[in-house]
Amino acid sequence: MLQKTFKGGVHPRGEKDLAINQPIEETNLPKQVVIPLSQHVGAPCRPLVQKGDLVKVGQKIGDSDKFISAPVHSSISGTVKAVEKHLVFSGQKTDSVIIDSDGKQDVFDSIKPYPVLEKISADEIIKAVREAGIVGMGGAAFPTYVKLSPPPGKKIDSIIINAAECEPYLNADYRLMLEDVFNIAYGIDVIKKVLAVTKVYVGVEDNKPIAIDYLAKKLNRVEIVKLHTKYPQGGEKQIIKTILNREVPMGGLPADVGVAAFNVATCAQIAKTLKTGFPLIERVVTVSGKHLRKPSNLKVRIGTLYKEIIEQCGGVDGELAKVVCGGPMMGIAVPSLDVPVQKGTSGIIVFTKEEIAEMVPEVCIRCGKCSQVCPMNLNPNFLADYAERGDWKKCKELGALNCIECGCCSYICGSRRDIVQLIKLAKKKLT
Repeated sequence: MLQKTFKGGVHPRGEKDLAINQPIEETNLPKQVVIPLSQHVGAPCRPLVQKGDLVKVGQKIGDSDKFISAPVHSSISGTVKAVEKHLVFSGQKTDSVIIDSDGKQDVFDSIKPYPVLEKISADEIIKAVREAGIVGMGGAAFPTYVKLSPPPGKKIDSIIINAAECEPYLNADYRLMLEDVFNIAYGIDVIKKVLAVTKVYVGVEDNKPIAIDYLAKKLNRVEIVKLHTKYPQGGEKQIIKTILNREVPMGGLPADVGVAAFNVATCAQIAKTLKTGFPLIERVVTVSGKHLRKPSNLKVRIGTLYKEIIEQCGGVDGELAKVVCGGPMMGIAVPSLDVPVQKGTSGIIVFTKEEIAEMVPEVCIRCGKCSQVCPMNLNPNFLADYAERGDWKKCKELGALNCIECGCCSYICGSRRDIVQLIKLAKKKLT
């Protein structure tokens, strides 16, 4: 079994031991959910329901006719309280459907299992994945059916299943590998059929030996690739470079180099949808933190508010100071605990006041460490300089749009500069 890595990257403290041995648990049924109509890369959905409507579990409540989009569904049964803008993890307010639970969890009438894999066509699978609103569940939330529909002239010859889960604290994918391997295997078979590809690689970091051994025993006709534990090993471009030595061009997609990459949780969801007919209405979320009373891996209904989830984990010992959606490297500090879990929410990480240090940025000393660790071979210090000056043209020339926002530069910076935030600003100005 090979052990591979990529150029650059950092080695932050993992902190995975806090929840790594906690089996996946069901969360309590929320009394209310907030379902944002935009939980994905692409066009937002338009609402299909209005205030006062009765809805059931799995019912489609939002959709779009744009190619790059993904419908959203109700994760509970009950009554639509409102269709209005609501705060989400990014700090923005987005159109959302707010539903009060009736406690019944009645299932929408049209939900039923799809035919077995041997009796369903590739086109029918793509349609099913699209109607289920499945997106990349590693955090990117790119509509999965689009990945299963490569543009004409783009020949896919290899499939990569991303099971690296390189962000500190997060264990959701790891628990799925141990507890839901048969759905992962089925999902891989579905993807192979749709793309007509037989070569499949599953990339797992070497800090997960139990998962590596288990997948090697349970997955047939795939190559398990042991990856060196280093952040951001799970970045799409990094894992493609690591496993296949192919470089996705700037502004390009994996299909440009003959690859389709899928998160391991996305594979499991594809299988669940085909086997049961249910759309993507719940996901596994790691809820963790050194001062959280009960770090957990929870199966959470989409739309559940953060405050309910943290309460179910016993709250924190100390004064809560920051809550991060996702991992601490690429995640976003949420503005409120009244924001809902979305399809791409892989983690909820809590920090107390004593863990948050006040750091005052200083002048760059040109040590070059940020360039050394940048997995995209950029010069983050110069990009940050030009961003501070508002020279967006120069930022573009230096490759700002190729930044994957991994945060390695900010992590390694001895001057505590907000490098990745400045590059994000440049990218926003350039798009």
